[in-house]
Amino acid sequence: MHARELTMKILAVGMNYAEHNKELRETLYKRESPVIFTKADSALLTGGRPFFIPDFTERCDYETELVVRISRLGRSISPRFAHRYYDAVTVGIDFTARDLQERLRAQGLPWDLCKGFDGSAAIGRFVPVTALEHGIQDLHFHLDINGATVQEGHTADMLYAVDELVAFVSLFFTLKTGDLLFTGTPAGVGPVHIDDHLCGWLEGEKLLEFNVK
Repeated sequence: MHARELTMKILAVGMNYAEHNKELRETLYKRESPVIFTKADSALLTGGRPFFIPDFTERCDYETELVVRISRLGRSISPRFAHRYYDAVTVGIDFTARDLQERLRAQGLPWDLCKGFDGSAAIGRFVPVTALEHGIQDLHFHLDINGATVQEGHTADMLYAVDELVAFVSLFFTLKTGDLLFTGTPAGVGPVHIDDHLCGWLEGEKLLEFNVK
């Protein structure tokens, strides 16, 4: 079944890697609770379709992340049971209109416009959790642009682990089969340009590939 048919909602985590927070001039320390935002269903970009840079931004940044697919209905989930509620992972990109985000942040406004626009949630092919050689908190992922690696991450560096995130968001949103959770980006974000070719890798396997238009 096509990923779009499965997806109910897209949840995302901001500032979940200390070194990335430093890039944003934020604290290196773990916050009292995760920073959560949502993306519209029209943000989903699948199947290797191209990403079109929006006209409303002068700088559109890639943010490469581990994406978790929810596999069952759940609410108010205990962290120790959270692993039962997802079945697959992939590499995704949370595209961010950085110049617009800076303006919104300066005014204390929400991130919806700079994070949730059409095509801003690119995801690759999913890998079953059961097929992973290492645990979900010991996964390496990276992004290549035009054949050069531009961003690398290791899930062990997350401030909030995947199971903590699943449990936390379930306090506010009933999780449903097909929901997606973007778990945060490490340091190394940067802008994309027209004609860039992007490839996302998880544990040495290419899961994501598309062009920028």
